Amino acid sequence: MLRIAVTGSPGTGKSTVVAKVAEKLASQPGFKIGGIRTAEIRKGGHREGFSIQDLVTGETGTLSHIKGNGHRLGKYRINMEDLERIGVNAIRNSLFCDLVIIDEIGPMELISGAFVAAVEEVLESNKPILAVLHHSSRHPLARRIRKEFEVLAVDTKNRDELPEKIFNRFASQLL
Repeated sequence: MLRIAVTGSPGTGKSTVVAKVAEKLASQPGFKIGGIRTAEIRKGGHREGFSIQDLVTGETGTLSHIKGNGHRLGKYRINMEDLERIGVNAIRNSLFCDLVIIDEIGPMELISGAFVAAVEEVLESNKPILAVLHHSSRHPLARRIRKEFEVLAVDTKNRDELPEKIFNRFASQLL
């Protein structure tokens, strides 16, 4: 069972690497990808927060924003409702897919006990997983992933070649 986590400093392209692999695998006939994808919410050239999307249904919500009432993490407020309604459900439903994508396992997501429990459910399965792992998290779940997964560091030198390398690894085992 192939499990890969990509990690690296902010802005190195971790989510882009995972998105490119997912796009290429999703183009294979009959291959189903589940899980979550996060993306920046930008306005006027500035990041205001992050969205969260269910890869199967396409449903998108707000993971965090500079405005709001949720738990504060840095300058952002975590939207627990969307994290749990969209993110947790997407991760649990990914157990019915060929590959689980979790973008990202980081401080915002790890605030939710339901999120942690959903990821742990997937880890207990035999599903192949491709995840983005926050570079410095010391959360027990992050430590477990570092121990159980093949962890690849993304940087500006390798981010263009990594998607093909990761795709080939998954394709050789899943297609």
